[in-house]
Amino acid sequence: MAESLLLPLVRGVAGKAADALVETVTRMCGLDDDRQTLERRLLAVESKLANAEEMSETNPYVKSWMKELKSVAYQADDVLDDFQYEALRRQSKIGKSTTRKVLSYIMRQHPWRQTHSKLDETTQIFGRDDDKEVVVKLLLDQQDQRRVQVLPIIGMGGLGKTTLAKMVYNDQEVQQHFELKMWHCVSDNFDFIALLKSIIELVVSGRCDMPDMIELLQKKLEQVIGQKRFMLVLDDVWNEDERKWEDVLKPLLCSVGGPGSVIIVTTRSLKVASIMQTLRPHKLACLSEQDSWELFAQKAYSNGAEQEQAELVSIGRRIVNKCKGVPLALKTMGGLLSSYQQVQEWKAIEENDIGDSVRGKDEIMSILKLSYKHLSSEMKQCFTFLAFFPKDYVMNKDMLIQLWMANGFIQEKRPMELTSRGEFIFDELVWRSFLQDKQELTINYGATSYVTINCKMHDLMHDLAKDVTDECASIEELNQQKALLKDVCHMQVSKAELEQISGLCKGRTILRTLLAPSGSHKDFKVLLQVSTSLRALHCPPSSIVNCNKAIYAKHLRYLDLSWSEITELPESICVLYNLQTLRLIHCEELRQLPKDMARLRKLIHLHLSGCDRLERMSPNFGLLNSLHILTTFVVDTREGLGIEQLKDLQNLSNRLELLNLDKIESGENAKEANLDQKKNLSELLFSWGQETDDLPKDMACNVEEVLQCLEPHSNIQNLEILGYGGLEISQWMRKPQMFNCLRKLKISDCPRCKSIPIVWLSVSLETLCLQRMDNLTTLCNNLDVEAGGCMTPLPIFPGLKRMELIDLPRLKMWAANSVGESGDSLVTLSMVEQLTIKNCPKLVSIPVIPLSAT
Repeated sequence: MAESLLLPLVRGVAGKAADALVETVTRMCGLDDDRQTLERRLLAVESKLANAEEMSETNPYVKSWMKELKSVAYQADDVLDDFQYEALRRQSKIGKSTTRKVLSYIMRQHPWRQTHSKLDETTQIFGRDDDKEVVVKLLLDQQDQRRVQVLPIIGMGGLGKTTLAKMVYNDQEVQQHFELKMWHCVSDNFDFIALLKSIIELVVSGRCDMPDMIELLQKKLEQVIGQKRFMLVLDDVWNEDERKWEDVLKPLLCSVGGPGSVIIVTTRSLKVASIMQTLRPHKLACLSEQDSWELFAQKAYSNGAEQEQAELVSIGRRIVNKCKGVPLALKTMGGLLSSYQQVQEWKAIEENDIGDSVRGKDEIMSILKLSYKHLSSEMKQCFTFLAFFPKDYVMNKDMLIQLWMANGFIQEKRPMELTSRGEFIFDELVWRSFLQDKQELTINYGATSYVTINCKMHDLMHDLAKDVTDECASIEELNQQKALLKDVCHMQVSKAELEQISGLCKGRTILRTLLAPSGSHKDFKVLLQVSTSLRALHCPPSSIVNCNKAIYAKHLRYLDLSWSEITELPESICVLYNLQTLRLIHCEELRQLPKDMARLRKLIHLHLSGCDRLERMSPNFGLLNSLHILTTFVVDTREGLGIEQLKDLQNLSNRLELLNLDKIESGENAKEANLDQKKNLSELLFSWGQETDDLPKDMACNVEEVLQCLEPHSNIQNLEILGYGGLEISQWMRKPQMFNCLRKLKISDCPRCKSIPIVWLSVSLETLCLQRMDNLTTLCNNLDVEAGGCMTPLPIFPGLKRMELIDLPRLKMWAANSVGESGDSLVTLSMVEQLTIKNCPKLVSIPVIPLSAT
């Protein structure tokens, strides 16, 4: 089945052979006839591949031919990429020869392997309410037990063991019953040191940097848990070594905590359950016929086809029967069929031989393979790439899409459409259940924060991805198979595995994606020297110091230097003409960008979040007009470094932080940023760099003018204002229509400002944070004017869920009319879940809030 990935590969190489840049250079080199011949032959091969794929399943000769063709296609892709790179180099008009210098000080982020306890509130769960009720009752009934009780939840893959554990974990009675609640994903890594540290970290909500000594960890565990009644979920346990549990973990975990403490274990293994249980395991059954139907129908008939064609319902019910009540199979099949509307299309899928001759995991796998088979070639490539990550790895959406792009899995003519197409594919894979547990998280970097989306993949989907591709492998797998690196395209390397690299590097590799942690220079140098086809790289800092050709610049599209201690980037980065993504997240010591960075005309994503010491951008930054993501722009007064460089960056989206706004000389200068035309920006941070308490009057007026001229598009969802030195808010902040989409407003360190934007009637606003505003006396001004001339009870902040009022020494009223009379009695915060008030000495009343709010 891995041969199904050959068609999009050949199609991509054929497209590159027809590229105008490639054509220009081959003509100059006298090789255009060869280029045309290659293009014709690739197109001819492409037309034959569909039939060849079917034949390869039974004909070993065809399968061997396709394997050879794949190798040749990868070589051709590299050669054509060389021509494309040469064209880009010439376009950049570099007047001097540039060697491939070393990129140093690169560090990898730690992989994040864990499930989480949060339930997706937007997803309905079918057929597990009875299971939840039984398990919850069983847990609560243990309240008088002196020793910790262990309850396994067992069942085959795809039945929803983790989902049931989440339902129990988030149950209101359970939340109130247990003083401590902890969730840890074990998977196949049953490292008791790591597990103990994780439990300690969950209890204290911080890092555990203790030595790897069980005796010390035991004392710390006793100290932090004490006699508190706890519930610990150990999700996805595979360890069948009885000694690890009986001799080490059981004495430690079952001797702490108060009466009624319990451990829930989710596992597929009956042996694991028998080793760890003190309570009879809860066996998860398949869904009933009705629950199966409802789960399937929710996915399959989301477009209304159920009402339109009764015949589709009959076919659907027969397909549901083949899924045998397994939730993952039902969701996958439902997601597949939702993309078809014709009866004959549904019949064709029904007639596939699924689930009739096999049982258990193989039965589900046949259904998953059928769903995979009906993905587009593009989606197949993107999905099989997920085999690159280990099981239970939490994947970041942006990073995933950028890696897809780097490897050429997404084919769009316009660079700006690549990201949009990637987001569409990501959402489709989530909808079809190839990806799951999509979760929105807020990441904090000092005073600022940004929202990111993570997801993970079910173990069976990971098994499917590994089954349909042979291009992703780990060092451990290669050692087990006694294989070399030469056929591997995508690989993650752990620190321990890095030391085994040299024995596997025999000749050049076709390695295209390489993510590696910190490691020795010697080991990593060997790998980089034979990896001349890299498209995506994240590697350790020490490994490429003083190593020529450490990065083969011609092909690289993705470079991650995040979490390193670099102070400046080497100029050699400016010859990476194909670079699409540069990630410099949390490079806290980084002070400047290379002066020739404007040469990187293909750059689409530049991540600078957490680069708090960055002093300026590179000159003529506005030439990078392909940028889609620019997280940070630092204003400077020198030529080519000002706010006007944002003028032509019309495609910017998501979050943009504008720093050092005090260096903008005038409102006219600020207006050149054209923020009001950047309709795809959803988050904006305005930050002034100097102290604003004692600004001269003329400078305060200039600050107000600058902010007025930085008016954004009304699509903004998150607005943060830090260090503003004006007395008044801007006129655009007085327009209610400006905040139709606003979800979060944060204003901090604005000691002179007397008011806040008119957001108290906004139905979209969910979070309001006001900090260190010395002159603020009232939240809602002119309440009668906004209400049409009368003081009546209004839904003030009607959608607000979270409010923080911190260090507001003069705040004394929640609301006032146009003549300054209090309207506090009319204010209610009907939806607020969390209200924080600190150091607001003159605020004497609190509006009515829900009883459940904290």
